[in-house]
This record gives sequence, C-alpha cells and structure tokens, in this order.
Amino acid sequence: MATLARASRRLLPRTLSTRAIGRSFSAETAQSPPQSPPPAPIIRESPDRVKWDYRGQRKLIPLGQWAPKVAVDAYVAPNVVLAGQVVVHDGASVWNGAVLRGDLNKITVGFCSNVQERCVVHAAWSSPTGLPAETLIERFVTVGAYCLLRSCTIEPECIIGQHSILMEGSLIETHSILEAGSVVPPGRRIPSGELWAGNPARFVRTLTHEETLEIPKLAVAINDLSKGYFSEFLPYSTVYLEVEKMKKSLGISI
Repeated sequence: MATLARASRRLLPRTLSTRAIGRSFSAETAQSPPQSPPPAPIIRESPDRVKWDYRGQRKLIPLGQWAPKVAVDAYVAPNVVLAGQVVVHDGASVWNGAVLRGDLNKITVGFCSNVQERCVVHAAWSSPTGLPAETLIERFVTVGAYCLLRSCTIEPECIIGQHSILMEGSLIETHSILEAGSVVPPGRRIPSGELWAGNPARFVRTLTHEETLEIPKLAVAINDLSKGYFSEFLPYSTVYLEVEKMKKSLGISI
C-alpha cells in the first residue's frame, strides 16, 4: 500500500500539469484569429519544355474489308476524312474539311474532278429509283463548297454550285450546271445542257455552247491549283520534322 501511494503521488503532478497545458493551449487557440490557408504554389512551365500537338485526325479510315484508294497524283487535303469504299482517281482533288463516308456504299471521284471545302458525300444502302445507290462523280466535275451529295450520279463535265443538296437517286446529266443553293429532290433528273436553280431545283435556261466549253476548263484550273499543295503536304508522316525541332531546341546535334 505504501508503494502504491508513492507511485500515485509521483504520477499526480504530471497528470495535472498535462491538463493545465491542454487548457492553456485551447484558450490561446480560441483567442487567436483563424489563419487563412497558405497560398497555392505557382507552377511555371519550364522554358526547356518542347511543345507538342499530336491531336490530329486520320485521313484514311478502313472499314472491314474496304479501304479508301487515292491515286498517286490526286490531291487530298490533310484534314479530309475518307472512310470505307472511297476511290479518288487521277488528277482529282478533295479540299479542306470534306468528308467522304463510304460505309454503306461506294463513292467515286472521277478523273480531274474536285470536291471543294466542307463537302459531305455519302451513300445509302439502296436507291428509291432503282438506280445504283452509290455516289458517282465522273470526270471534269466541279462540286462547290458546302455541298451535300447522297447516292447521286453526276455525269462528266458538270458544275454543282456551292451549298447545293443532291438527294438519293438524283441524276445530273453531262454539261449541266446547278446554281448555288440548289436542292435536287430524290429521283430528279437534270437534263443535259441545262441550267437549274432553286429549292426544289427548276429549269432556268439552256446553256450556250461557250458555257459548256468552260465547264471542263474550270475543273482543269482547280486541278492545276492543287499541284501547288503537293510540296506542302507530304504523302507520308512528317513526325521526323518535329523530332528535328526537338533536337534543335535541346541543343542536340542532328
């Protein structure tokens, strides 16, 4: 019992002192104003960091057994999408932002024809008129910007004005011109040598002989213009150019 009493007397002052310290610390905490959190650290980009941007889209998209086919001397802009059954023949050109989606049926861009900026070309499973459901753009055809072509046939030497819409089964015969903003309903036929316009498209007048001669000249002129782009966009990957930039920025001998 004496030993237990001595042990309790030794521990009692320590317990009291600990409680007193806790009370004084809590009192000081209550009196002191709340402190704001420390500011977030500022992260600065290293000047040695190489800026890369590999966000890009695939130009050629195979679908199943079908893969787009592009002739050697055909110009297809780098931000064009060709998917599935798409064939671009010699001398043809497909310009920036166009989408040719051949997932349901075939799309053909003929010799020296051009599909200009932001056009959408696709095809349906079948045509209501019994004509082939594929989209066929034959030779020396100019398709203006922002056009929509779906399961239509455009015969040689025609001009499709910008913002025009050609629906399923429509047929544009040779030496014809559609004015800008024309809409050709499904199954409508535009006879040869005529100018049509409107929504829906209606006959305007017959083309003169001089106008029909100018149609292929326009296609040839756009084909000549596309030749200047070949030196800017290489047919294969240009990653090696980015590697050379990185080596130069890091001081690595090339």
